[in-house]
Amino acid sequence: MHPFILCFSLCFCVGGSEGQGRILQRFPEKDWEDNPFPQGLELFCQPSGWQLVPERKPPSFFVSVLTDINSERHYCACFTFWKSVENPVFYFEADEDDSPDVLQPAQLYAPKSLVLVSRLDHTEVFRNCLSLIYTVHVDGLTVPMETVIGNLLTCIIPIAGGSQRTITLGAGDRQVIQMPINDSLPVSGCSVAQLFRQLGIVNVLCLFCAALTEHKILFLSSSYQRLTDACRALLAIMFPLKYSFTYVPILPGKLLEVLSTPTPFIIGVNSHFRSETQELLDVIIADLDGGTVTIPECVHISLLPEPLLHHTQTVISMVLDPELEVADHAFPPSSVQLATLKIQDKEIRAVFLWLFAHLFQGYRWCLHIIRIHPEPVIRFHKAAFLGQRALAEDDFLMKVLDGMAFAGFVSERGPPYRATDLFDDLIANQVERIRQETGDPHKVMKHIKELAEQLFRNENPYPAVTMHRVQRTAENAQPRLPQTSFPHLDEVSVQLFIDHAAAKLKTAPPVVKAELKGMVPTGPPLADIVDRNGNVLANSARRLEVVRNCITYIFDNKMLEAKKLMPAVLRALKGRAARVCLTQELNLHVLQNRAVLDDQQFDYIVRMMNCTLQDCSHMDEHGIAAALLPLVTAFCRKLGGGITQFAYSCVQEHMVWTNMQFWEAMFYSDVQKHIRALYLENGEEGDTSSPLSALELASEQSRLWPTLSKEQQQERVQKEESTVFSQAIHYANRMSYLLLPLDTSKNRLLRNTGLGDVESVSNSYVTNSIAGSMAESYDTESGFEDAESSDVANSVVRFINRFVDKVCNESGVTNEHLKALHTMIPDIVQMHIETLDAVHRESKRLPPIQKPKLLRPTLLPGEEFVMDGMRVHLITDGREEATGAMGGPPLLPAEGAIFLSNYRLIFKGTPTDPLVGEQVVTRSFPIASLTKEKRISVNLPMDQLVQEGLQLRSCTFQLMKIAFDEEVASDLAEVFRKHMHKLRYPQHVQGTFAFTVGQSAKLAVEHKTKDKNQSLKTLSKNLVKSAKRTIGRQYVTRKKYSPPTWENRSSFQSEMDEDEISVSEEPDQSSLTLSSTIRSSDRQTMSNVVERACCRDYQRLGLGTLSNSLTRSKNEPFRISTVNRMYTVCRSYPGLLIVPQSIPDSTIQRICRCYRQNRFPVVCWRNSRTKALLLRSAGLHAKGVVGPSQADSTSLEQEKYLQAIISSMPSYSEASGRNTLSGFTSSHMSNSALGQRARVISLSQPRVSVKARNSPRGKWGSIRGSGRLSTYNPDVGNRLAGKESPQTNGGPSETYFLRQQRAYLYIIGDKSQLKGGKQDSFQQWEVVPIEVFDVRQVKNSFKKLMKACVPSSPNTEPNTNMNFHRCLEESEWMNLLHKVLQVSVLVVELLDNGSSVMVSLEDGWDVTTQVVSLVQLLSDPYYRTIDGFRLLVEKEWLSFGHRFSHRGAQTLASQSSGFTPVFLQFLDCVHQIHLQFPMEFEFSQYYLKFLAYHYVSNRFRTFLLDSDYERIELGVLYEEKGERKNPQVCKSVWDYIDRLNKKTPIFYNYMFSPEEEEVLKPYSFISNLKVWDFYTEEMLSEGPSFDWELVRGRPEKPQEEAGDRQETTAPKSQRRIVWPCYDSLSKVLPDAITKLLQVRNKAEVVIKIKLLSSLLMSSNLSHQRRSQGVYLQESGVGSSINLALDCEVSATSTPAAGRPSTSTLYSQFQSTESENRSFEGILYKKGALLKPWKPRWFVLDKTKHQLRYYETRQDKDCKGVIDLAEVESVFPGTPTMGAPKNIDDKAFFDLKTTKRVYNFCAQDSTNAQLWMDSIQSCLSDA
Repeated sequence: MHPFILCFSLCFCVGGSEGQGRILQRFPEKDWEDNPFPQGLELFCQPSGWQLVPERKPPSFFVSVLTDINSERHYCACFTFWKSVENPVFYFEADEDDSPDVLQPAQLYAPKSLVLVSRLDHTEVFRNCLSLIYTVHVDGLTVPMETVIGNLLTCIIPIAGGSQRTITLGAGDRQVIQMPINDSLPVSGCSVAQLFRQLGIVNVLCLFCAALTEHKILFLSSSYQRLTDACRALLAIMFPLKYSFTYVPILPGKLLEVLSTPTPFIIGVNSHFRSETQELLDVIIADLDGGTVTIPECVHISLLPEPLLHHTQTVISMVLDPELEVADHAFPPSSVQLATLKIQDKEIRAVFLWLFAHLFQGYRWCLHIIRIHPEPVIRFHKAAFLGQRALAEDDFLMKVLDGMAFAGFVSERGPPYRATDLFDDLIANQVERIRQETGDPHKVMKHIKELAEQLFRNENPYPAVTMHRVQRTAENAQPRLPQTSFPHLDEVSVQLFIDHAAAKLKTAPPVVKAELKGMVPTGPPLADIVDRNGNVLANSARRLEVVRNCITYIFDNKMLEAKKLMPAVLRALKGRAARVCLTQELNLHVLQNRAVLDDQQFDYIVRMMNCTLQDCSHMDEHGIAAALLPLVTAFCRKLGGGITQFAYSCVQEHMVWTNMQFWEAMFYSDVQKHIRALYLENGEEGDTSSPLSALELASEQSRLWPTLSKEQQQERVQKEESTVFSQAIHYANRMSYLLLPLDTSKNRLLRNTGLGDVESVSNSYVTNSIAGSMAESYDTESGFEDAESSDVANSVVRFINRFVDKVCNESGVTNEHLKALHTMIPDIVQMHIETLDAVHRESKRLPPIQKPKLLRPTLLPGEEFVMDGMRVHLITDGREEATGAMGGPPLLPAEGAIFLSNYRLIFKGTPTDPLVGEQVVTRSFPIASLTKEKRISVNLPMDQLVQEGLQLRSCTFQLMKIAFDEEVASDLAEVFRKHMHKLRYPQHVQGTFAFTVGQSAKLAVEHKTKDKNQSLKTLSKNLVKSAKRTIGRQYVTRKKYSPPTWENRSSFQSEMDEDEISVSEEPDQSSLTLSSTIRSSDRQTMSNVVERACCRDYQRLGLGTLSNSLTRSKNEPFRISTVNRMYTVCRSYPGLLIVPQSIPDSTIQRICRCYRQNRFPVVCWRNSRTKALLLRSAGLHAKGVVGPSQADSTSLEQEKYLQAIISSMPSYSEASGRNTLSGFTSSHMSNSALGQRARVISLSQPRVSVKARNSPRGKWGSIRGSGRLSTYNPDVGNRLAGKESPQTNGGPSETYFLRQQRAYLYIIGDKSQLKGGKQDSFQQWEVVPIEVFDVRQVKNSFKKLMKACVPSSPNTEPNTNMNFHRCLEESEWMNLLHKVLQVSVLVVELLDNGSSVMVSLEDGWDVTTQVVSLVQLLSDPYYRTIDGFRLLVEKEWLSFGHRFSHRGAQTLASQSSGFTPVFLQFLDCVHQIHLQFPMEFEFSQYYLKFLAYHYVSNRFRTFLLDSDYERIELGVLYEEKGERKNPQVCKSVWDYIDRLNKKTPIFYNYMFSPEEEEVLKPYSFISNLKVWDFYTEEMLSEGPSFDWELVRGRPEKPQEEAGDRQETTAPKSQRRIVWPCYDSLSKVLPDAITKLLQVRNKAEVVIKIKLLSSLLMSSNLSHQRRSQGVYLQESGVGSSINLALDCEVSATSTPAAGRPSTSTLYSQFQSTESENRSFEGILYKKGALLKPWKPRWFVLDKTKHQLRYYETRQDKDCKGVIDLAEVESVFPGTPTMGAPKNIDDKAFFDLKTTKRVYNFCAQDSTNAQLWMDSIQSCLSDA
């Protein structure tokens, strides 16, 4: 058969006995030569299985598609009819084992199929032909069946594009077969439109994307023909991509296991098998009948990129539903003409063509042609395409380009010389139009219609002629049933027909299809596309200018200028345009492939290259790494011994070099250049400047190829092959340069990326299994083995081998050449390793780069360094203030050192940005506050290496992210971590700083044993005595708190022990009690300090005496019990407790067992007006009192105890019974004009005025005058238990509660503890169950709060503020504050209304303590004074045993429990109240922050240990004030605050003016709470301001130029810029009172300094000091700066303490570091050749290791810098021509550097000697 004739074979199948099809007859009986017969056809004839049916079905027709082993598709048209079965019994006996008595149907029908198998897809023609055969059979026409079949098998189909052929099968029929004009375009009929109607636009687009991104797709329908059509439609819209995976439009039921294949597929299955498809987890199921698409959870479909997806949807909806647009028009057009289904079909396909033109525009510019002869070999450069389209991040396009379909697309459409079609035309000529019309749907629609017309014409070129006339059974009449069975045909006669036709064909002339080959046009280049889009290259010209200038400065050797620009350049290099600009600029400086630089130039160039590569992705989509690749082998520097170091040895730390795809793309691109050059040289025109692209050249060469002789052809193939081979050698070298590290022992790059194991995933499509095996064998043959670096060398050799195999196999390099390459590669690598060893050796000898001198921090008295400073970089975290992102200078990253002392972790250094390089950055926190430490790896912008680092987080809301400098050995960093852990979690609390300060560890241990021995023995004796003595003394109540006189406060000499507020006639109780007890016996180690606090407070409140007898004082309801004096009853309670007078100690010992931790109820406060009591205890163990009354004695005693408390209340004893109480209702807040005061409204006497009743006092917090009022029902049991909450926000509830009697005692208990407890109606107490959060919640909430306030990494979201608020909300910290405040205010109201309250929550030491303390603070003005607050904390937190050590995780034992800031939460609540009532507190907000900082700092012993018992055991309670040996070291935070309070008013609140007896009731809604600025503020200038000794010596405000300097300068602006994260705002902008105090202090200091300077003047030193520039006046100003008195600052450091810096560009910053300017003054400097001598102001800077000079002393801009690293010597000089007159010869000296000799002249010889000595000492220091 002629190869172009397409043949058909025909077979009949029938239902067999086993329910299987069997072939009755097939024609022809032998297979055609070029078309084998497909096996297993019978399964596809009846996909649901061969079955007998009881009713005759109408004939059916469908086409299924089979794919053979060569990926050829066969179309099987199957026509099935049903015939009755003669002998049903026979069938059933054969088929089934049914019992004979089962009723069988009388008549059965079996299927019979006529199948036509063809390689062409003409559904309608097949339908007609098979119908005709059936008609001939049914109607019994006279035409012989053999003739019809013979004609069908031998009819010749035309192959030329667009031709028609009329065929007849000899039964009076005639039909036209129409071939498409261009057979590369698919033929779809109406199937695409049909698919969209069945599934809808979104669903089909989803399936389209799924098919392109290689997902599994399954169609379900009950119609077979629809399944075929749907699959055909999906393939049609994928054009120009071709689907290359499993494609089975109709899958037989027996083959359903195919669905679990791991590869992608498009398969259709009958809905009959729906249940079998349910368990498929990764298959997208499209139900054509139901119109749904089901996507499993585990499948993620990447959709088209926006806005393309939206545009596509819009246009398709305009095609399918044109009425949509006019649906809302008031005057819609009469009718919108709907296109026919066929036209719609083509329009939808046109939309997808338009879409692909959008996606692939410019793809031909990214094709690399690597061979032209004998066959073109084309590769696609995916990274460049994505980069130029700015779609590198797009998931969809990425997957499509990686897919098999696109691989086929490139190999089919890549060749430049071939026939073109509609898509090629679209890409070449219409991209511009498509881009311009994108936004306008109507223009797009016009274009779509044009494309649709072309598609339609392709399928129907002659619409008029296509008429079919086919003999069919009469349509209207019932089709006649076949009377006879289908006849057996005569094979011989059919074969004769076939042979006859074959003979005829042999004589006929051959048919040749004219193929129009031509050059494929490329279309507009990609670069234009992107530029016109605009925003992709959005990079200001100014940035590019900066990059260009910097490079020019570097090559002109203007290093100072380059250094200034460097940070700006590194920032600019984040942008793509700047990186491209850098590569272009560097190219200009390369001459003959080489550019030799000096050390500093080399450093800068390498740094810029690293910064450029650092932001490149591993794909290198912008081609930056590709552009740098030739440059890194060009730039070099000369090392000693004639060795050259190239830039590539310093830029290896980047992922891009280990990416095989990058190397392949680079290789192909270079090969393409060389092949182009090859043909341009021997090209006919001989013009090398030809503008032809490589593809155009290739097209031309392909056209000429057939005309060349064999020799010429052979020669060209060889030339191309050797070009590829030489490039492969070149690349083997290049790769070894970039993959072998300078120090081969440290193989960082390969280790990190696992280079040895990288499998190449490339965008080339030929996979060769040979590659791997060849690499192995050659590698072993080379016999290359080197001891030390074999692993590095081997992995590099393997990587290069794999690369070479891949590219050479793809580009057709011969095997001989490949073998040669494999033997070469190990030698190349080995040679390079040897070169590198020499370079490495020499580079080590280079002098190290001068780094800034490490600045040492000031230490507290008693603080010592555990580890000296390690050089580190402090890098930016998530806070933006310091990075310059919010305006202002970039203070971070900073370079300096980290110090570890026994108290703090301190970083001190200077910013790396030279513009703020003179500022000092300090960040520190107490080591005890460290909450988390983790290792990180850091990429420093200024450095090429990835450094190891640590991230340290502190609960004082500080975060340090440090990267160790390369000079810090990794084991040293490890030692640092170990020391840090040891200090953070000492074995015992005595290992903390508060104990170890000022004494050796040994002493501490002895001390401990001594205390332990004697403490508890004398405890019980002394406890009672001292308590009696304390209480016996008359207590003087202070009516109004008045601040001390300022003289007393600010005086430095004021006595330490003097009470600063001694207003009452008698000195303060505390000091007397204390002194007397200490003097009386120094063996008393009892807890007087805190006991006296409790006792004083009990006495003040009028609670009880120390008597045990019940007879003595009946009138006193309470007594102070000593039952716990030995801490036997309850370890965590104080020794003295208030209990009812009537309860004996023995009862207490019994009832304490009912409560957790034995913390039984004790009285801690009494309301002076209503005499209501506040009690505290832990929660109950069992049901106890609250539950049903139990008969056992403990329970009864417990009830008795509570009854005794109730009886002690005056309101109870006065009442003649409970019933006499007047009706009591909630304190309902009225909205009347009386406003903010709480009132009680009685229900029984509604008209009684408010004043007439004893109205409870109270003041509601006013926030911005908001009218929100709050109500607390006394019947809180119901309300807080959540039964009714009228207003969620806690606003005024209008509901009155009608309970007529209130309880005398409310017990606030935990809801979860009280479940099931019945309320006893006769009891006089009521239980209020509330939901309490546990400490775990607090711990987790605090962690999240820290992350919100101090994030560890910058937030990627655009709106940082929103992100902060969201994180804050997620932390739920404000929610917890709200709950605590809510419960506290509730208790305050109950107490104010005369009911007592017992707070009985958890273990009684966390939430209970918070609530009880807040209640007292709100109810009693005394606790709002400084003294009172101290007493409150000592009593409720310290004496009543809040577990500070455990909650603060202060020791190793409590490390696992983690940090839980219960006390911080309390302080935050106080801060919230303070904000709402600023005039009610004597102490300031700073006082609260101070406590918040030091309660975790472990600087003082106050907040250590968990209870008084533990403090006594360690002997801590007594010695706090007992020892005065070292006045510098305060052991109690209270002593420290007292002392500080006498010196400075920092803790005092100037707005303090309390109202008498005021009860505060703050708002607790979250909307009224503010984030405490303690969590967010920071001061980088000096670190946290809570260690007062460290900050007091600093200047407090910008100093004015003093004395003679002020006269000479121009008037200076008084303005100064303040950076919130750097300066202390309170210092720079002090309030009025502080300001006045400062003025006074300053006057005192100036007087003292004048006295001091006059003494200096009179000595011989005066002249010398002045010439050095000592300005004493400037250095000593500030709040308490006392230079002369404290002698903390030595004379050498005074010169620069307050002088504004000069070389910084930010004039508002001050140089705060004394060492920065170790020497300065005027020198004459000789200019360059023929230039005169000029006076300049010189500054010698030890820190920066520089000698800088300025025009004048006031000048801000530095004129030049002499780097001391380059200075070789300094020696006396001689005057030269033009030197200043009248100056001593000895005043001249010279400075010799590596580059030149500088001549200087000082004012006199002494001065010259001073300068020479200073410079010399600097050199020797270095």
